[in-house]
Amino acid sequence: MAAGGLRQRLVHLDLKGAPPRAAYLGQVLPLLRALGATGLLLEYEDTFPYTGPLEPLRAPHAYSRQELRELLGLAKEQGLEVVPLVQSFGHMEFVLKHKEFAHLREVRMFPNALNPHKEESRALVKAMIDHVMALHEDLKWFHIGCDEVYYLGEGEESKQWLQQQENTPEKLCLSHIKAVASCMASSYPTVTPIVWDDMLRGISEETLAESGVPQLVQPMIWDYAADLDAESKVLLVEKYRRCGFSKVWFASAFKGATGVNQSLTLIGHHLQNHLQWLKVARSTPTDVLQGIALTGWQRYDHFSVLCELFPVAIPSLAVCLQALENGGYSETVKENVEKLLGMPNLEIDTFMSTSLGTFPGSTILTLVTQVSFYLKSSVDELLERNRYVTGWFSPYHRKRKIIHPIIMHHFQPDAISLLSKWNAVVQDLQAAMEQVFHNSTVEEWMEENVHPSLQKLQQVVDDLDKAIKAQT
Repeated sequence: MAAGGLRQRLVHLDLKGAPPRAAYLGQVLPLLRALGATGLLLEYEDTFPYTGPLEPLRAPHAYSRQELRELLGLAKEQGLEVVPLVQSFGHMEFVLKHKEFAHLREVRMFPNALNPHKEESRALVKAMIDHVMALHEDLKWFHIGCDEVYYLGEGEESKQWLQQQENTPEKLCLSHIKAVASCMASSYPTVTPIVWDDMLRGISEETLAESGVPQLVQPMIWDYAADLDAESKVLLVEKYRRCGFSKVWFASAFKGATGVNQSLTLIGHHLQNHLQWLKVARSTPTDVLQGIALTGWQRYDHFSVLCELFPVAIPSLAVCLQALENGGYSETVKENVEKLLGMPNLEIDTFMSTSLGTFPGSTILTLVTQVSFYLKSSVDELLERNRYVTGWFSPYHRKRKIIHPIIMHHFQPDAISLLSKWNAVVQDLQAAMEQVFHNSTVEEWMEENVHPSLQKLQQVVDDLDKAIKAQT
């Protein structure tokens, strides 16, 4: 039994970036269960197989209905509760970027937030929820998002609405949440909506209580910091209780919260975040605390770059789940994680070394670590700090194909050897990634993390070749 009443431990799969192949997810589920997960928070975004008028939302790499049915069946077999997440207010870029839905933006230029005044906006949200609900059975909860609704109140209709007496941006936010939650309550009375809590935190108790929202949803309080202020979170829980919320959730992070283009996961940061949440849990009545979602963000938003890939962060997820299940972290917990992952030496306070594990996707962790640690630094060392390159094969020399034949021998073998080494590593990484991800993900990750350095190195080798040929 987890400390502090954290009976539900949901692993968040953020599928808006680098969505793993369904077969890979199927391999991972038993491991998640063994590590202490009790469920999944599935943020489908554009990977859900929407049809009909919603088909434009569906990415080329979206899962098929059959794939999802099989995955949900496997989750059920493992005893994992599934909670779908469909954004219904903010972070709607995957919908509002399309011309068919652009007229439903809160601010005409920005595709992030939905216009809460239009009946068509609510109909759109209802259609998305209905699509997702139709593929899931026996749901207890459904997450409707509602975080970071930036620029709310800045649309033309909102500005007019806010001119009326007693209307405020807070009330506008609450009215939309209430509309979505009420719609769910009438269509799916046995399913409880969950919302991210950040838009609610600053709203007065009186306004929250009067809105009717606390009777309809359960807030999920999120904070991904290593130095999370446990005391203020306890006070926030008490505030939500006084407003009429019967249950609350917490949300931590096992990855995707330490840098928008982070490629490696620093386990220590995320472990500290979970240890702080355990402190909050111990001060929260067990009948109030529903559980915790361990978030694993894959992009900061629909348009940002990828952060740590899921297989890279499995050791972090393992440590965090085990810490929650055991009510803390100890040498015994560490040894248990090492055993479950097949990793001889888990490193918490530094980035993982290149030691290999036996968990699904562990080869990706090994090779991504190699690339992240050494590719750029080794290429920069040769091109920017090797005096023969900087002194005798500068951009000026390269452009004019000038090379001193003696100097050439001082660095040509190194350049060719380095290029050959990295081409082999990248080939292995590409093969490992293709087992887990679709081509679009492999391409994106390579272009962001490999090509800038590798192309520079290739260019120097090519220029050297041309300069040598020009000499003969």
